Amino acid sequence: MDSALLHTILPELILAVGALALLMVGVFSSNGEAAGRLVGWLAIAVFVAAIIAILEQSGVSSVFESAFVSDPLTRFFKIVILVAAVLSLLLTFDDFGRIKLMLFEYPVLMILAAVGMLMMVSANDLIALYLGLELQNLALYVIAAFRRDNIRSSEAGLKYFVLSALASGLLLYGASMLYGVTGSTGYVAIAAASRVPEMASNIGLMVGLVFVLVGIAFKIAAVPFHMWTPDVYQGAPTPVTTFLASASKVAAMAMIVRFTQAALPGISGEWRQIIIFLSIASMALGAFGAIGQTDIKRLLAYSAIGHVGFALIGLAANNTEGTAGVLIYLAIYVGMTLGTFACVLAMRRNGGNVENIEDLSGLAKTDLTYASILGMLMFSLAGIPPLAGFWAKWYVFLPAIKAGLYPLAVIGVVTSVVGAFYYLRIVKIMFFDDATEAFLPRENKTSVVMGLSAAFILLFVLPYVGGTLVDAASAAAAVLAPLQTL
Repeated sequence: MDSALLHTILPELILAVGALALLMVGVFSSNGEAAGRLVGWLAIAVFVAAIIAILEQSGVSSVFESAFVSDPLTRFFKIVILVAAVLSLLLTFDDFGRIKLMLFEYPVLMILAAVGMLMMVSANDLIALYLGLELQNLALYVIAAFRRDNIRSSEAGLKYFVLSALASGLLLYGASMLYGVTGSTGYVAIAAASRVPEMASNIGLMVGLVFVLVGIAFKIAAVPFHMWTPDVYQGAPTPVTTFLASASKVAAMAMIVRFTQAALPGISGEWRQIIIFLSIASMALGAFGAIGQTDIKRLLAYSAIGHVGFALIGLAANNTEGTAGVLIYLAIYVGMTLGTFACVLAMRRNGGNVENIEDLSGLAKTDLTYASILGMLMFSLAGIPPLAGFWAKWYVFLPAIKAGLYPLAVIGVVTSVVGAFYYLRIVKIMFFDDATEAFLPRENKTSVVMGLSAAFILLFVLPYVGGTLVDAASAAAAVLAPLQTL
């Protein structure tokens, strides 16, 4: 293995070798719960080591005949994914510890899922994309149903497995169509073929494009391929839901960004129509579907669907600013999601975790700090300035307007206003309704994630926070600038 190859795949190699090593640690440990905690902390160390390896990388490189690439765009996505994985795993210790579920297999499965996600991000070939996708999926199927004694968790895992397998089959069929038409699975060769004028009307290319986008749309929970999201979010253990809603979503969005802009720049007009439809449908359902929800995890599932629609606005713009907007939006969304699910984990009484929105009644009277953080997160999710959520939407709406997508931007603003209703309703319940039974004291790890998330969304307006993120996203998006055609 030469040094250039090793340098390019080092983060993935660290995770893969780390997963195998931790599997051995867990297998040969005598105490199950203690082994789970030990492996959990070691897994966090492995994630941190991978982040350091990514930060040490520079420039643009590709290996395996350009099937796997490393550039500023992939590094941006990978760091967001691994930070989300670290904080999601941190939320697991106390929650799984209470129900005697902190087994060593869980951190190992998270690492294996992260390897797949990083491969998806770096994929520059349809085969590499599929390998990364399936490696991620195989681990996620298991952890979604990790609480085997709970019927909702088992149901969530089964639904996710069946529908995800269907989506993977559709994606694979689309990939085979693209290979049949272009004669290659590599994005570079497919991009060259897509620029041939005759390809704009090639039925096989269009069918392949549609099927691949359908498969990816399932992974990002875009309407009409969202049907699994509310049930899986509600049924899976909350730390697992946090991982699905953050790291997995970013990996799938990275996949769709590179596939559309790197593999099919010659038919951007065609794929933009699909992206615009997915964006509008997702924003609309996310805004109206959450209004009647009483379970906070189901509400957050519809919220996630809506936020995918907002992120797709930047992709539809098909310019460097729009791509940077997608990256900024995803980073901010991950910060808000981690904090919100940490707050959900803190909803505990003597009977265990509660998830009904009405259980938050009068929270400000019993725990003002908790209510203030959750209220701030709700304001940010609604896009209220000057919090980070407002700037996330700003950075995707503005490129869409510059690209002439005025109807899409207007629909985004309208659905933001509609969606603000159910976010502000939670704030009203916490601060103005009569107090109910107080929650149990928050655990330290949950409080850390809540505090970090609140600090991020509140301090985003500062140059050293938001400015640094925007600069990094702009540099990452510039990688695809030569490929973008309108």
